Amino acid sequence: MTSVEFQAWLSRVNRPPLVMGVLNVTPDSFSDGGCYAEPEAAAAHARDMAAAGADIIDIGGESTRPGATRVDADEQIRRVIPALRRIGRDFPIVISVDTTRAAVAAAALKAGAGIINDISAGREDPEMFALAARKGVPIILMHMLGQPATMQERPQYGDVVAEVKKFLAGRLAAAVAAGIDEKQVLLDPGIGFGKTTRHNLLLLKGLGELKNLGQPLVLGVSRKRFIGQIVGSSDTQSRLLGSAAAVAWSLANGADVERVHDVGQMRRVVGAISAMRNPDSANFSADS
Repeated sequence: MTSVEFQAWLSRVNRPPLVMGVLNVTPDSFSDGGCYAEPEAAAAHARDMAAAGADIIDIGGESTRPGATRVDADEQIRRVIPALRRIGRDFPIVISVDTTRAAVAAAALKAGAGIINDISAGREDPEMFALAARKGVPIILMHMLGQPATMQERPQYGDVVAEVKKFLAGRLAAAVAAGIDEKQVLLDPGIGFGKTTRHNLLLLKGLGELKNLGQPLVLGVSRKRFIGQIVGSSDTQSRLLGSAAAVAWSLANGADVERVHDVGQMRRVVGAISAMRNPDSANFSADS
């Protein structure tokens, strides 16, 4: 998928679900920190994810795992831009830049990125909305309680679904007020970002409420800590089946984009759920 194709996807009424492959060019991300810090390794992994069925590559130069320390814009640019340029030279695919800093987003857009993925929903950098409006690019706005360093320190909600919905509606309104086309805004409930396992499960159960906001929903459940807690695994690499179950559930309940690490396996899950939702348009072999 190219940026032009992604724009066309946004305008569709019945959107097929997309797979977003995670590419962390960081030394300290929770699942794959240090694996793809070099541009050639990052590009090779992006190529593998595209071959496995990724529609979007989401590249980030700052870990947002619980307890992570912040990384300044210059260091994020140093990590992200060489990898992004290398990917762009190798093959055409739409790239989103995972950052809360407008300077990083601007550099990434200039280098070929086509989407901004802001976990602060435009709250951290007042220039982010202005940049997205000026460039006319899609932006993903996510709910997060607090900051990565402290977000898992006893998060509390009265009604997590209602509060996340209210927050996302407010950030959508703020984005539109800043000049961003409403059709360019995607929303992410921020699974694992300032939520307990129960909060995450309630959000997954209440996805229909969030879908009522009328925007495409992005979900990042892959290998998250709550998956490990419900399947009994502390190892991120052994959370595949739990991740697949969460991806399947979220797709069946309205998710539009799944942000995942295990692209090949999750692409199969997406294909299976898509066939169940739309049997008449499914591609499958003849019955035996």
